[in-house]
Amino acid sequence: MPTKTKRKKKKLIHHELPKKVSLKHFNRHILSHLSKGTRGPAPKISYFKIFNYILKVLRTGMQWDQLKTYKNELHWSKVYSRHNRWSKDGSYRKLFEASVINLVNTGQLDLSTLHGDGSNTVVKKGGQESAIQDTSTRRGKKN
Repeated sequence: MPTKTKRKKKKLIHHELPKKVSLKHFNRHILSHLSKGTRGPAPKISYFKIFNYILKVLRTGMQWDQLKTYKNELHWSKVYSRHNRWSKDGSYRKLFEASVINLVNTGQLDLSTLHGDGSNTVVKKGGQESAIQDTSTRRGKKN
């Protein structure tokens, strides 16, 4: 009679924005997709630190000017300008496409909740339902 072994499935979480990226992971998977400056002086701080500061702002939702860097090593506007450059020159797009290809190659891409038109299913809790569809339940303005 075969014995049953209990295995805990490792829960893969790919829908969360990471809090921080390790230097090893950054150098292996991220750095090659980000554009580097070709003119001017070399940056005083590494792209690794700048990327982690960008993640901090995106994760917390703080305003860019509220970003406090370690020992004021870099002004928040420099972090923002690098984020802005990477978002406009296609660096983030290349990084996203490479991560999707990696998920496909490792068999971790879950397409079970993907809709053909690119929309997603919204789950609403509470709220009023209208008796007639497509009718607002808010009171109108009086003239």
